[in-house]
Amino acid sequence: MGFLQGRLALVTGASRGIGAAVARRFAAEGAHVIAVARTQGALEELDDAVRAAGGAATLVPLDLRAFDAIDHMGAALNERFHKLDVVAACAGVLGSLSPMGHIDPKLWSEVFDVNVTANYRLIRSLDPLLRRSDGGRAIFVTCSAGRELAPFWGAYGASKAALEALVRIYAAEVARTAIRVNLVDPGPVGTRLRAEAFPGEDRAMLKTPEDVTGIFVQLATAGCPHHGKVLNA
Repeated sequence: MGFLQGRLALVTGASRGIGAAVARRFAAEGAHVIAVARTQGALEELDDAVRAAGGAATLVPLDLRAFDAIDHMGAALNERFHKLDVVAACAGVLGSLSPMGHIDPKLWSEVFDVNVTANYRLIRSLDPLLRRSDGGRAIFVTCSAGRELAPFWGAYGASKAALEALVRIYAAEVARTAIRVNLVDPGPVGTRLRAEAFPGEDRAMLKTPEDVTGIFVQLATAGCPHHGKVLNA
């Protein structure tokens, strides 16, 4: 019996990196995982791994920038499951590291679409389902770039600052319900996003995505007391 036995958990960014590791760990802990990502092939590989370990998954190929599709997903989940216990929003993009005035407007929009607006749309679509759980949990992935505000991290840093504000406001709004909402700062992890930001870095010195899944399990349990916090992995 795992810590998430019988829980229904949706994970975005589930095709690779932290999202894929969290999806596998949730399944290993007994959750039925709803895995959301753009890449069908990678989702199928995740499904094979989950099933080989005795777990269960529902695959949702979806580009989070297709905002109306997030609403359709919420409606479909309501029809099939009638509730949702956990949302782990792990999808994110870096954009580019450059002076603020050099950031391409389309790239800026993409970063905010994925890192901020998609998460607002997830909240909007899935909050009613979380309220039907006896212990709804929402977990969002942030980064110190949203607080340290270093030069050249304009789009990514601003998007993470906006995400933290968004999530903390949502946490305040649901404080008197059974929902608990938190952010996880995983720190330096050997993901593709990290490699894009630090291409010469020795990945052997970094944590793996699997190394940071423990905090996600803790925050996804029905008995977790944390709320409105940024927690380090």
